[in-house]
Amino acid sequence: MNQAISIAFTLYEHMLLTSVTMPAEMLRAGEAYAKRHLGAAFRPLKLSWLSEQSTPHANELGMQVIPNGDLTQIAQQDYVIVPSIWRNPRPVIRKTPKLAYELKASWSNGATIIGVGTGVCFLAESGLLDGHPATTHWHYAKQFERNYPKVRLKPDFFITQSERIYTVASLNALADVIVHLISLLYGRAAAHHVQQNFSHEIRKPYEEQRYMEGAVDKHPDEQIAAIQFWLKNNYSNELSLAQVAQQFDLSQRTFNRRFRAATGQTATDYLQSLRLEGAKELLASSNLSIQDIALSVGFNSQGLLTRVFKTRLNQTPSEYRKVVRRKLFS
Repeated sequence: MNQAISIAFTLYEHMLLTSVTMPAEMLRAGEAYAKRHLGAAFRPLKLSWLSEQSTPHANELGMQVIPNGDLTQIAQQDYVIVPSIWRNPRPVIRKTPKLAYELKASWSNGATIIGVGTGVCFLAESGLLDGHPATTHWHYAKQFERNYPKVRLKPDFFITQSERIYTVASLNALADVIVHLISLLYGRAAAHHVQQNFSHEIRKPYEEQRYMEGAVDKHPDEQIAAIQFWLKNNYSNELSLAQVAQQFDLSQRTFNRRFRAATGQTATDYLQSLRLEGAKELLASSNLSIQDIALSVGFNSQGLLTRVFKTRLNQTPSEYRKVVRRKLFS
């Protein structure tokens, strides 16, 4: 049997139970469909319920959820889902100090993390969201912005994706992300099957709803959007942003100002993100040396690529390759 896909749900007091049970049931439905249709390629799911305490968790419905492991096991997971919290999340965050630390360790080991509603606060506490977009439940958005000023809050979006971190503002948005996840794990047919069974109404696809860091984001500046599109197709070439500005008939000062205003980041950071994504894809799918990969995506040396990896991902290109290859080919 192929190695199981490990998915953990973090448990704590006053969690919104639906943000645990709904994704778990959807994932099991996707797994059941895949087991019938994927044959030898099928990989089972291993769901875990991890908590700082070993005793059952009560919730506002009077039901109990029993953990089957502790928070130190988060670091070994492929995926981690952090549920939402009833009302004010601050008391729960104070009582669960280890979770933010373990989420950071899990991210460093290559996990994908999904924060739900006010559960996104735990990701913010870990520092993983600093400088990155995120969303949360609308009722807590202003308080979130005050508590975590380094996070680029996107309250107008129900879903954000930054690298391997997803944040969602509502249960409907969570369902859409889980359908997207099932598509990645088991294919579009399995995802469509689950969507049809859990959500009968016609919904927009995940890709049309989310704010995705590094993508040509939704903003009204058409000229900057055109520049983003051009950069996505030319990032591997040796280029200077001053030349790009000139090519689009903009002064460098105007170009820099409008780019930041439209996208929330500098053109330099945006270009670096594109090159980083290109390097990650080659590390996962090719046997090219790290030096060759650095040059092929526009970094002028292996050392520069390594510095960017350490700054952005807290790991070296070699470490990333080992982790992603193990997950792809195990």
